[in-house]
Amino acid sequence: MALIVIPARYASTRLPGKPLLDETGVPLVVHVLERARRARRAERVVVATDDPRILEAVRAAGGEAVMTSSDHRSGTDRVAEAVRDLPGDVVVNLQGDEPDIDPDHVDALVDAVLSDESIAMATVAAPLDPGDATNENVVKVVLDRAGRALYFSRSPLPFVRNAGAAVPLRHAGIYAFRRDALLRFVSIAPTPLETTESLEQLRALESGMAIRVVVVDDVAPGIDTPADYAAFVKRRKNREARGTQDS
Repeated sequence: MALIVIPARYASTRLPGKPLLDETGVPLVVHVLERARRARRAERVVVATDDPRILEAVRAAGGEAVMTSSDHRSGTDRVAEAVRDLPGDVVVNLQGDEPDIDPDHVDALVDAVLSDESIAMATVAAPLDPGDATNENVVKVVLDRAGRALYFSRSPLPFVRNAGAAVPLRHAGIYAFRRDALLRFVSIAPTPLETTESLEQLRALESGMAIRVVVVDDVAPGIDTPADYAAFVKRRKNREARGTQDS
């Protein structure tokens, strides 16, 4: 079983107030909370935030939320602060802008960590749409033959000189950590490759931490921009119209 922590800050650069957007009638962060609760491996789900408005929105929806510092560099740092006072050997960092996350992916990550003591953390990837090969907002990952991450990049990865030899993969920003690995991770200063690519998972690789990558058929899009949110609202309305609305 696992503790799922959803970091949610108000001051998003590209979409301020993102966790509280509610054109669907439900705040975005609550959609994420409700999806997380569907994971079979979820023993407890907690939102970690730096804003009392988000705290109250989650509690009003019957969820659990805790206040954390507003000074954190990343969502992972926020998760680490939250778990210091919460039990859980495996901690899932589920970003507060993943309202269509597949609960089965959460379960698969927890199982991946629990199945191999050499694995510090696990994450998810799916086949890359060729149209996103040069999109710097879509992070790519390459793996070794044991399914561990070799490298993550915003650039095309791998360079396809001979098509068909390897399947290009896109990374989805959800992680499961062993508790001790999470606390170690946030104690390490930002590393050169992390700083260069602005990808915090590179800190783990540069520090010798093994990352298992669970490859799935597809990953739901996260919400980074107003256009992303508009697309999410449209998907929700379409599901309602078909009578297949879910949380």
